[in-house]
Amino acid sequence: MARVTMLEIDQVSGELQDRFQKMEERGFEVLNLFRVMAHSPAVGLDFLRLGNSILFKGSVPPRLRELAILRVGNLANASYEWAQHVPIGRRAGLSKAQIDAIPNWHDSDLFDEQAKAVLRYTDEVAETIRATDDTFQKIKNYFTDEQIVELTTTIGFYGMVSRILETLQVELETSRL
Repeated sequence: MARVTMLEIDQVSGELQDRFQKMEERGFEVLNLFRVMAHSPAVGLDFLRLGNSILFKGSVPPRLRELAILRVGNLANASYEWAQHVPIGRRAGLSKAQIDAIPNWHDSDLFDEQAKAVLRYTDEVAETIRATDDTFQKIKNYFTDEQIVELTTTIGFYGMVSRILETLQVELETSRL
């Protein structure tokens, strides 16, 4: 059970309530994560904005973005994050075998050099905060400065998401079980 309540739409006010209503009108479920974040309306709204920017407005190829997100979720043992992003990763072009190989990606031949560079960069940024010069140079071989900033932000954001989910013990929506 979550450590804080998951607010219902009628318990949320202002622009955040409008966002939740629009999600439902478009046929999307308001995730438990968002219901928890609604306790802090200003932070919750900006949280949604940043997450949406990463997912829908970014320049990093979706397959590589989802590879990084899934690796962050894996490193954090964040089951909610993993469950939410496996289907997104599949839609973005990751195979089931690739997703299954993420925990032991070092030993897998399912990833090309660009994907391995993303996974290595994700590991270093998520685990030690800093990427080595060698790892950073490999990332620079594949991405523009804009994409590097976006990828780094993605890793940091989903590290934060995983911490929120795990610390507050946010449960997966019953529709996803």
